[in-house]
Amino acid sequence: MTEAATMQFHPQPQAGTAKPWAFPAPERGTLPNGLTVLRCHRPGQQVVAVEINLEAPLDAEPEGLDGVATIMARAFNEGTDKHSAEEFAAELDRCGATMDAHADHPGVRVSLEVPVSRLPKALGLLADALRAPAFADSEIERLVRNRLDEIPHEAANPARRAAKELSRQLFPATSRMSRPRQGTEETVAAIDSAAVRAFYEKYVRPATATLVVVGDLTGTDLDAVLADTVGAWTGSPGEPRPVPPVTADDRGRVVIVDRPGAVQTQLLIGRIGPDRHDRVWPAQVLGTYCLGGTLTSRLDRVLREEKGYTYGVRAFSQVLRSAPDGSGAAMLAISGSVDTPNTGPALEDLWKVLRVLAAEGLTDAERDVAVQNLVGVAPLKYEMAASVAATLADQVEQNLPDDFQAQLYRQLAATGTVEATAAVVNAFPEDRLVTVLVGDAAQIEEPVRALGIGEVSVVTS
Repeated sequence: MTEAATMQFHPQPQAGTAKPWAFPAPERGTLPNGLTVLRCHRPGQQVVAVEINLEAPLDAEPEGLDGVATIMARAFNEGTDKHSAEEFAAELDRCGATMDAHADHPGVRVSLEVPVSRLPKALGLLADALRAPAFADSEIERLVRNRLDEIPHEAANPARRAAKELSRQLFPATSRMSRPRQGTEETVAAIDSAAVRAFYEKYVRPATATLVVVGDLTGTDLDAVLADTVGAWTGSPGEPRPVPPVTADDRGRVVIVDRPGAVQTQLLIGRIGPDRHDRVWPAQVLGTYCLGGTLTSRLDRVLREEKGYTYGVRAFSQVLRSAPDGSGAAMLAISGSVDTPNTGPALEDLWKVLRVLAAEGLTDAERDVAVQNLVGVAPLKYEMAASVAATLADQVEQNLPDDFQAQLYRQLAATGTVEATAAVVNAFPEDRLVTVLVGDAAQIEEPVRALGIGEVSVVTS
């Protein structure tokens, strides 16, 4: 009789003690040339993320040259006084580095990622790009042509077209916010190297810039590296620039951008609200997430799961300008697409969701799930150095304290259901929403008019 075989099991691993998590706190300082530096040591992050904010906002662009900030940002990668565009790209490749830049309403952002062992070399290249960009005629002309080629494609994209129309509807024509961030065909075509250099010389200087460095800085003499690279960048102190107030017309109305034959309708519903300095911001974030922040939010439960009108509808807030004095603003919006025949029914149900929300409020269960998703996921969201650096740079750009994100998570966790309900109902009042529909007007105009959600007008693409 054989003896039964026995299996030996390793002891079951035991969970360790949970460690409290908080958004990383940076160390702040200023270089002799006036450049503000935020550094954040993140052990184990061998790829260092660098972000630099340049105080060159879109509303500073000269009249008739919308898009010059975008062309300038793109040109930072196109050569310096030491390297041609091809040589500069090759030097970045040798460092294993990537460098990108873009312009938005608050200013220009330059981003760099590089292995920590190559940080001195890569920061030297970044410093050269900021200190002495070539802005060669041939490169600027090529960037202008590329941008002009992009514009028709953006116009053909329903989501981009809806965003352009919503901005045009909300803001007065004299406001830079009413016009495309990267310029129009007319304004971009007028940009040349002289215009780019003039904008650069007027607004790009270390005294008004902030550099963020995040990664594992063990064994790196960052002070010495900064002194040898961006510390050698010089420029005048700069003068305070008046900031125009944000004004908007959010009277309830519907604008249909006609796309004959479209099988889907792109919808974008929006208005402006308070920026991140307002005490209502945490409750607004929480309530907006309950409304349309994820697949289990109210809008998706009705429009996607119950009715099958769409693959998804999202509600969100996007800061346009952030100011401590309360003069800033954020875009509050609901976005998604539905099949053309169901455009009217989908909008009707969307408005029903808003009305029920105003009448009955959020549930404690919705609030609890939202807090868990927003706060609980934070350690994963900020696992990489690049996400930490981007958030720190956002805070600088929006004139927020360095511990804003850490405070926000505490405030979200402490926000109650009633407070979140009040914030989201105030954010999306049913009679103060501008609705943009990009679709076939012949099919959707009458059903939308019948809803009575606002005066309806039709514009061509």
